[in-house]
Amino acid sequence: MTTLSLRALNRALMDRQFLLRRTDHTPLEVIGRLVALQAQEPNWAYVGLWSRIHAFTHSELTALLEDRQVVRSALLRSTQHLTAADDFRRLRPLLQPVLDRTAGSPYFTRNSSGLDAASLVAEGLGLLAEGTLSRKELARRLAERHPGRDGRILAGQVELRTPLVHDAATGAWGSWGNRSAISVTPAEVWLGQPMATAATATAAKDSAKELIRRYLAAFGPAGVKDVQAWCGLTRLGEVVADMRAELRPYSGPDGRDLIDLADAELPDPDTLAPVRLLPAFDNALLGHADRTRVISDGDRKWVMPGQARVRPTFLVDGWVHGT
Repeated sequence: MTTLSLRALNRALMDRQFLLRRTDHTPLEVIGRLVALQAQEPNWAYVGLWSRIHAFTHSELTALLEDRQVVRSALLRSTQHLTAADDFRRLRPLLQPVLDRTAGSPYFTRNSSGLDAASLVAEGLGLLAEGTLSRKELARRLAERHPGRDGRILAGQVELRTPLVHDAATGAWGSWGNRSAISVTPAEVWLGQPMATAATATAAKDSAKELIRRYLAAFGPAGVKDVQAWCGLTRLGEVVADMRAELRPYSGPDGRDLIDLADAELPDPDTLAPVRLLPAFDNALLGHADRTRVISDGDRKWVMPGQARVRPTFLVDGWVHGT
């Protein structure tokens, strides 16, 4: 089994994230390649694409949001992402257990004790039956129906438990910071198509396999724990075991087992990596459980200081060198 150095893993990540050289692919193609683009704050996604695409302009991404080819919604790790519309239809149902787990955390359940989760979702969808509502208005109406409870937390629980899409005006450049002003619409209404479903356990496993292939194309080589840290799903080791025949095994610099697509090429570890500016929450920093391929353990505390913050950074020779 080939052992990969830390530098080899770094260059593979830089290459697959379009950070070794900017690409001529369209923003839609790049978002698809990355599976989903972190968009905790709307402006940061634009910076992430600018760092990866030749001559990228704001209007290109805004047009994709307005045309509903790209959507902003809760997805990987229950956080806000931009995703190609067709990918969202397939991925959100697969990742729904992760969002349900978040919605079942004490922060939410303390406020909804005695309320049935399915009934709360049905109530929220009933309020959205006429179309789009702001988060603030959805929260207000839910609070009216449940006196003594925090409507914002109830609305957040609804948004986690059922796919709601943010409208383009509150997901595009310049709408920074006012989260209560975000407007939400049921995904099936926004997209004009039903969400995908996995009718059988075999179909669900096939969907998980496809997610792993997509992950490796954007973040590999990587280990099972890396995939799980990226998407939030658990027990993927069983799925990977079924895929061994189609994957190439490697050993990491620490001896960990890594996997990759069989036909994926690795760049020369001596390839020069240019300086790159990365937005807060960038995919390249959050795609692995072991992030030493892009940031040292010592520097990580400065970039990820707690309270779910990930600061904007700059890369020098492929590694984070400052914020």
